[in-house]
Amino acid sequence: MSAKDTSRKHELLGLFDEPDQAADAVSRLRATGFGDTDFEIISSTPYPEGAFGERHTKHRLFAFPFAGAACGLAIAIAWHIGAQIALPIVTGGKPIVAVPAIIQVLYEGTMLGAVLFTVIGVLFESRLPDGIGLYDDRIADGLIGVSVMARERRFPDAQIALEEAGATDVLSKDGSLTSSAAAST
Repeated sequence: MSAKDTSRKHELLGLFDEPDQAADAVSRLRATGFGDTDFEIISSTPYPEGAFGERHTKHRLFAFPFAGAACGLAIAIAWHIGAQIALPIVTGGKPIVAVPAIIQVLYEGTMLGAVLFTVIGVLFESRLPDGIGLYDDRIADGLIGVSVMARERRFPDAQIALEEAGATDVLSKDGSLTSSAAAST
C-alpha cells in the first residue's frame, strides 16, 4: 500500500435515532482525534446550530447587501450622470443633472444592487457541496446522519466511534458496514 493510498479520504455515514446519540458520536469523534472539519451533521429536522456540539460556522452574509447597495448606487449615479452629460438637453435654464429628478433612479439602483448581491451572497455562503457524498433515504424519515471524512488508516477509528455512540447503521461507499459485520458473526 503506497503513501498516496493512505492519504485519500473516505466517507462514513452513521445513522442515529436520537439527537443525544448523534451528539455522543460528535464527542467520541473529537476524542478520537477528528477535527471539526472532518465531520458534518445531516438531518431533515432543523436543529439549532451547535445542538450536537459541532462548531459554529461563521458567515459574512451581512456584508453582501451593503456591497451590493454601494455598487448599485455607484452604477446608478454613473449611468444617470453619464447619460445627461453625453446627451445634454438644456431645458429652461435648469441644471443638466438635477438631484431631485434622479433620486428615484438612485434608490432603485441601490435596491437592485442590494437584492442581487444578497442572492449571490446566499449562494456563496450556503457552502454548497463540491460533490455528492453519502446519503441515505432514512435521514428524510427522521434519522440523524453523522458524516465523517477519514483517511484510510483512521477509517476503523471512525467506524468504532460511530458504533459505540449507538449508530443504527454505518454506511460507506461500499454499503452498510454494520449489517455486514452482524451477518459475519
